[in-house]
Amino acid sequence: METRLLDLLVCPLCKGPLEHLRPPVNERHELVCHADRLAFPVRDGIPVMLESEARALDGTAGSAA
Repeated sequence: METRLLDLLVCPLCKGPLEHLRPPVNERHELVCHADRLAFPVRDGIPVMLESEARALDGTAGSAA
């Protein structure tokens, strides 16, 4: 995914910043909003920024903050 695109994307719910997680460091390719504790999937290089498609983060998911 292009860095310029990532700079423009924000969480669709709170408009906060997103963290880009991707393999091999992370098992899933997704954009994470730590404020809302949601992870939005990236499929075929396209971010799916729908709340209904987001995965709720549990206490151990994502990177340590």
